[in-house]
Amino acid sequence: MHRPKGGVRLAVYHCSIKIIGRGEIKPRSAVASAAYRSGTKMTNEYDGVTHDYTRKQGVVYSENMLPPHAPEKFSERSVLWNSVERIEKSGNAQLAREVEVSLPKELDRESQMQLIRDYVNGCFVPAGMCADFSIHDRQDGNPHAHIMLTMRPLEQSGEWGAKCRKKYILDKNGNRLKKADGRYKSRRADTTDWNSRDKAEEWRKAWEDCVNHTLAEQGFHETVDHRSYKRQGIEKIPTVHMGAAASQMERRGISTARGMENRRIMEQNRLLEETERKIAWLCLYLKKLNGQKEDRECGPTLADLFDAAMNRALKDGKHNDAIDFADGASFLRENSIESIQELQETASELWSRCRCVTEQIKQVEGRLHERQEMIRQANIYHENRECYVQYKKTKPRRQAYFAESHRTELALYSHAERYLIEHTSDRKVTLGGMERRCCQACIGERPAV
Repeated sequence: MHRPKGGVRLAVYHCSIKIIGRGEIKPRSAVASAAYRSGTKMTNEYDGVTHDYTRKQGVVYSENMLPPHAPEKFSERSVLWNSVERIEKSGNAQLAREVEVSLPKELDRESQMQLIRDYVNGCFVPAGMCADFSIHDRQDGNPHAHIMLTMRPLEQSGEWGAKCRKKYILDKNGNRLKKADGRYKSRRADTTDWNSRDKAEEWRKAWEDCVNHTLAEQGFHETVDHRSYKRQGIEKIPTVHMGAAASQMERRGISTARGMENRRIMEQNRLLEETERKIAWLCLYLKKLNGQKEDRECGPTLADLFDAAMNRALKDGKHNDAIDFADGASFLRENSIESIQELQETASELWSRCRCVTEQIKQVEGRLHERQEMIRQANIYHENRECYVQYKKTKPRRQAYFAESHRTELALYSHAERYLIEHTSDRKVTLGGMERRCCQACIGERPAV
């Protein structure tokens, strides 16, 4: 926690929203995701794969929450998510939405459970979504919850409804417009507003409200804020996201690039906060000098005034005040600050440097992410290259069967190939000590799948 302006402490805020689907680089199933988050064993009827996570540690509570018109059988986790898998026919279907939230460590387990229920009942269940949430806590200071939500609306009959409908484009007279091939022009129209950006902002704000309300009810003064530091007006550099793997390595004492970057950011923030505190304290003291005006040529400097105040504090036995005055005088002399104007200029320069450092960190993080993604895609390319070669060697009448049997491998290869053509042409990518040049000439043609 840190203490921003106003003296109100901020608890940790985290609320991320993502999609679980088949069309990702690494396809995921709703059944496998639900089994993992709840620490249970479930079989996916869509592909016949059984997912057993009963040995997973840290799952402390799981619960299904359903709208009133949902079938009673959906209260069983495996029935709910297998129903979702069956209704989605597309190979790139979006199966579920996941909301991951960080739970306040100040609350006991029962309060954390009720906090999640209040949030789900306030945002998702009344809108017609089925919610499946699990609380994870490995006693490592990071209690959090995974909330899996259905993406297809439920009809009052309990049947799954349509995600979207075709909406014809009309002219000013209300007539359908035709394309060159004679078909009518149309566009996709979602049946719900669950995919809109405004809705995501609404859900993130609702989590802030739920957490703050619960903390206040429990007698805590901590608060959370869903806005970024920039939107809050806080002059502070945000840390980069560590991720599960890097966090585990750091806890084991293994230094990571992101961990070192965050330590540098935290040290920079500490210096900025200390500087801001000293400047604010200096300005406050100067306002109390009863209108005493300085003259840079013949009058005392700010450091001289602080020295005099330090001596008075020592004479009066106020040792803590004397230490503060001494620190203030040292800060002024080290930075060659003699007037209030120079003090204000120094403060402005520090904040400019802070903003410059923030932009540099963002650029470095962007370049780091790009290089990591290039390496990851190159690995995927080489892992699935042999499958693609076999596909091309297969006789034409057998290629369709081979492509269906190896759909995932060929899709991964095709996506990685396109990415490398776009991003790594004429660049060298180092993988496992081997230097490879990824360009269109060595990649070859992509599979027709």
